[in-house]
Amino acid sequence: MSSWIVADEASRLLRVSRATLYAYVSRGYVRSQAGAASSRERLYSRDDLERLRRRTEERRDPDKAAARTLQWGLPVLESSIALIDGQRLFYRGHDAVELARSRSLAEVASLIWSGGFDTVFAPAPRSGAPRSGAAGRPAAGLAFVARAQAALAAAADGDPTALDLRAGNVAQTGWKILHLLTAVAAGSRAPAGGIEETLARAWRVDARDTGLLGSALILCADHELNVSSFTARCVASAGSHPYAVVIAGLAALEGTKHGGLSLRVESLLDGVRRERTARRAIAERLRRGEPLDGFGHPLYPGGDPRASALLELLGDGHPRSAELEFVLDVAGAVAGATGEKPSVDFALAALARVLGLPSGAPLVLFAIGRTIGWIGHAIEQYATEQLIRPRARYVGVSPIATAAAEDLP
Repeated sequence: MSSWIVADEASRLLRVSRATLYAYVSRGYVRSQAGAASSRERLYSRDDLERLRRRTEERRDPDKAAARTLQWGLPVLESSIALIDGQRLFYRGHDAVELARSRSLAEVASLIWSGGFDTVFAPAPRSGAPRSGAAGRPAAGLAFVARAQAALAAAADGDPTALDLRAGNVAQTGWKILHLLTAVAAGSRAPAGGIEETLARAWRVDARDTGLLGSALILCADHELNVSSFTARCVASAGSHPYAVVIAGLAALEGTKHGGLSLRVESLLDGVRRERTARRAIAERLRRGEPLDGFGHPLYPGGDPRASALLELLGDGHPRSAELEFVLDVAGAVAGATGEKPSVDFALAALARVLGLPSGAPLVLFAIGRTIGWIGHAIEQYATEQLIRPRARYVGVSPIATAAAEDLP
């Protein structure tokens, strides 16, 4: 679906005349740009038109609009971190795909946290994750998110600067948190080198593929107000320290409708791998009414650019990989049957198969990468000094009716 449409289509979308459409453009409500060189007709931003249409509906039916706001609806918070235009993802105006190809993880963290690429971070602390989890149980017996949350809580308790919520200190704390999560994932107390290098050594990834891990982390860094980032902002708005912000973000990310979906994608790929052909396996799943996890995204009608970029990078590095051929075959079978394209969850699972990463690695990459966004949202929220506290529309039993019922003999 194109992000720019002609005047007739724009007028139909808004249910207004061309004259009214032109008036909206002149007032700055709708952006327009020149069309093809062979045509004098201008094009109009579909995103602006949809936003204007929803705003009109909000005025006509406020209750309905408010309810829909929490489900892919109207923007509820301002942020200068990520922009999704329906086709691409930008971090502070920079194409995230280009950043994944050309910048380091530290540079992207600096961009999201401070607006520039040149923040100098203090060296990562040499102490890593605690050896034990809750109630003295071995940390190795817990899943990554649980181990990470325990490590974050312990680190916060020992960090005297945890509640220094000035932007510069939060960025430095964020850098410490990224290395702490990496230590948890790698099972080491002292991660050596960069984050992607530490993960590559722990997962026994060939050195030439280290860059692929870094690209995956960058592509996961932020995605506007997803459920984990919104959770992170709510916790930050309460004045909680960055460690608590990330603990909360991890709790939301782990859910199977968010980052935890990658575990279901791994299961899907394992199941299809055992079948004779991907096309037949996908057809059977559709006949049984089973979901095809990892395909389609409401914000990208034409396909998730993060997934496309990561699969392309895999192709560049492993053009003869049998596992890559397999996952692309699965993607083709799903596209042929449903028209849906891979999401970033599918691409992370594909990366894990091609590089031979351990089970659960896609969620780990997602979590470490998205931590950059959570810290960025915390920095923004701290600056506002505002508590996020929406109201609920009560739809329960009427107190008057209840009182009347209690008075009956």
